[in-house]
Amino acid sequence: MIETDVGVCMAKRKRKRHLFADHVAAIPVSEPPVRPGIVGLSRTVPSTILRPPYADSGDPGPAVSSLVRTPAELDAMRRAGAMAAEVLIHVGQFVEPGITTDRLDQIVHDETIRRGAYPSPLNYRGFPKSVCTSVNEIICHGIPDSRPLADGDIINIDVTVYVDGVHGDNSCTFLVGDVDEHSRRLVAETYVAMMEGIRTVRPGSKVNDIGRAIERHARAHHLGVVKEFIGHGVGTEFHSDLQIPHYFDPRARIVLEEGMTFTVEPMLTLGSPSLFLWNDEWTAATQDGRRTAQFEHTLVVTPQGHELLTVASDGTTAAELYAPKPEAVSS
Repeated sequence: MIETDVGVCMAKRKRKRHLFADHVAAIPVSEPPVRPGIVGLSRTVPSTILRPPYADSGDPGPAVSSLVRTPAELDAMRRAGAMAAEVLIHVGQFVEPGITTDRLDQIVHDETIRRGAYPSPLNYRGFPKSVCTSVNEIICHGIPDSRPLADGDIINIDVTVYVDGVHGDNSCTFLVGDVDEHSRRLVAETYVAMMEGIRTVRPGSKVNDIGRAIERHARAHHLGVVKEFIGHGVGTEFHSDLQIPHYFDPRARIVLEEGMTFTVEPMLTLGSPSLFLWNDEWTAATQDGRRTAQFEHTLVVTPQGHELLTVASDGTTAAELYAPKPEAVSS
């Protein structure tokens, strides 16, 4: 009897794998593939702006900060989060066919400096630019360069600012011109998956509750979940020791406490989530060339549940303004 039950379960799993494989096979790879362009010089930051410890050396050192923020740090993080959200909203106005990712980097850099903050990615472990721009099949950490955006592209712009001694970190995937339905569905459901994970956050819940919710939504919509890049603690350090997988990891059993601050930033794919790194040792791309999307918020655990920190002072976010809604996308 047990052997029969096991056989039935295995048969169901095989059918599910075949159905997923058939679904992926029907989705075309992204053409033409993204290729490296010319990377310009790193931009300068006025000496009057407070700089993170790695700004000159590129080395952030080991993560040593507490996972729980003080009230003063939280106040600063609300300001940093709002600023990061507003810079992301600002650059989103310029996303259109023909603009280069290097120009988007300049826009983010200039707006961050204008607000008296430091663009956190700049020289973090040697990263040469002030923002990450990841187009089509690029999963994350794309380096802005001379490639112009094309009609039909999608692009994730990941903005982090350092101000008052803390970081605010958020990202949004934007549509460029007339985008195909597969990509629109991917972008819409990636945002929903992030929010599903965030909704689990409350004192006493576990880190892996976040990943379980994200993975469940992704699988329901035949999307892959990238496992190599995860959410992270953030505050006085760009990346603290707290790790937030976007898939169910039974080992991620840390219990969430009031005052913990971290990012939730799932990267979902239309095809296989397997990846490779470009020779620049930063840019991660899907192996099968199919597209990927990402959204990110910084949040804090509160007595009532959680609070999103990367929200503009008027209460808006880039995703609410620019991302397609699931109900407006064909299944």
